[in-house]
Amino acid sequence: MVSKKKKTIMYLIMILITLVVVFPFLWMLVLSFKSNSDILSSPLSLPKTLNLDNYKNALHTLDFIRLYGNTFFVCIISLVVELIITFFSSFVLARMEFRNKKMQKLIYGFLIMGLSISPFILLFPVYKINVLLGLRGKIALVFPYVATSISFNTLLLVGYLKSLPSEIDEAAIIDGCGIWDLMFRVILPMTKPVIATIVIFNVLYIWNEFPFASVMLRDVSDYTLSMGASFFKGTYTVDYGGIVASSIMIIIPELIFYGIFQKNIVEGMTAGAVKG
Repeated sequence: MVSKKKKTIMYLIMILITLVVVFPFLWMLVLSFKSNSDILSSPLSLPKTLNLDNYKNALHTLDFIRLYGNTFFVCIISLVVELIITFFSSFVLARMEFRNKKMQKLIYGFLIMGLSISPFILLFPVYKINVLLGLRGKIALVFPYVATSISFNTLLLVGYLKSLPSEIDEAAIIDGCGIWDLMFRVILPMTKPVIATIVIFNVLYIWNEFPFASVMLRDVSDYTLSMGASFFKGTYTVDYGGIVASSIMIIIPELIFYGIFQKNIVEGMTAGAVKG
């Protein structure tokens, strides 16, 4: 049993960590109510008044409807493609028997190896591949997002599928299920927790991703939310107030989304922890 003193220390540590994590967002919120001159001269001071000019400027400058539409388009297409690829590959690796066990481990290791490689060092090769294939605009973001997400998705799905009892497959086959019925009518409904986690993590990744978007998107009409802040940076001037205000307006929906589905994230991350 944990003593009262240890509990108090643990709570204090948790509060300290929370403050450290929340401070950047609170600081951004404070800066969003200050003018550019106040941001540069006294960035740590509190605003004298609740000035909403930065938010008005952000709404006037940015076409949020188009930015949200482009982001949702890229997000939905990327999620559909990567979930199809990852589910099929993870089912094969976790539920099917290989004659050569080394080949199974080799394929799994190859897919997981992507976690050790930063996707951003591949910006130039990926750009050249898109040019070679003639991919432009929002579609040019889909394949990089899919490729950079498969390793993490495979890690979660394979671990979860391995934790399911093999008797489920045997019972389904005895009842007359073919391979497709087994995959889509038996196994797929059982993977809802981990799939929900994968969807949430990938939505947050695409929502915040900037390097690929900045390289692949040339037309302003194709810009995603992560590119919104770039509208306030000119050749010789930077509108810091507009950048902060637009960033706040982009982050808040993301925080609400994460807050609603955080329970699914915990369930999905721990679902395959027993036998992964």
